[in-house]
Amino acid sequence: MTTQVLSQKIYAVSDLIRLPKQYGTLLLLCPTLWSLFIASGSRPSLKLLSIFTIGTFLMRSAGCAINDIADRNFDKHVERTKTRPLADGRLNLKEALGTFVLLAVAAFILVLFLNPLTIALSIIGISLAAIYPFVKRVSHFPQVFLGIAFGWGAVMAWAAVNNTIGLPAILIFAANIFWSTAYDTIYALMDKEDDIKIGVKSTAILFGRHVYMTLYLLYAALIIILAVVGFIANMGGSYFAVLFLSGIIFEYMVFMLKKSPTRELALKIFVANAVIGLLILAGIVADYII
Repeated sequence: MTTQVLSQKIYAVSDLIRLPKQYGTLLLLCPTLWSLFIASGSRPSLKLLSIFTIGTFLMRSAGCAINDIADRNFDKHVERTKTRPLADGRLNLKEALGTFVLLAVAAFILVLFLNPLTIALSIIGISLAAIYPFVKRVSHFPQVFLGIAFGWGAVMAWAAVNNTIGLPAILIFAANIFWSTAYDTIYALMDKEDDIKIGVKSTAILFGRHVYMTLYLLYAALIIILAVVGFIANMGGSYFAVLFLSGIIFEYMVFMLKKSPTRELALKIFVANAVIGLLILAGIVADYII
């Protein structure tokens, strides 16, 4: 393989795992860190913080790879995805599968430094990530399944700290299902017309004309459940103030999208969800400091 070809393959792998677009990693990382910081009283060890941060990056990258493998015959028919490396031929199936396996194995090796309960839970997490891309073929709820896959890190983080699964972790997991369904429905709105043509299912299609009301309710459920987490974990005013502010921002973004339902705005709002997730994390940290 010449240097030029190797360079092209490296860039293609970068595109496969969405290396320049890390907002997906942040969306996966936020519920994990919410759980990790609450479980540890906002003082997680450097070991746990490093393992879950790096592991999240690896698993999100592996998830992107398996998603493109599953969608390789669909992506070429969708305007937004037709230039993905499997769709346009820059990578072949064997190369993409190899990338997925390497990333998944690397993530699992990191988990081996944790307690047995967390190791067992990680096997479920890897399975969820591998199954998710195929859900859209049989169900209108792939966004809900994404929430299950993305929220599993919260359960693992709590288990890594306490060697048990606590109620706050279960509630954060549930909250993330509502959150992921909301932001991924917004993401799916960008592909709605193409998805209808090729037969791919999504909540954006299922909710139809009720999509914006559903988004209002999904974001409200997220904030309510996280508020319950706060009461159980004895969080203070800083946490609840940030949570209230986040709820207002979420609802305002839905209002703006309903007013101007463009692909460009949908993408901006999708990305903004990662920023608000970090804002909620900041509220958790600030609550323990103040």
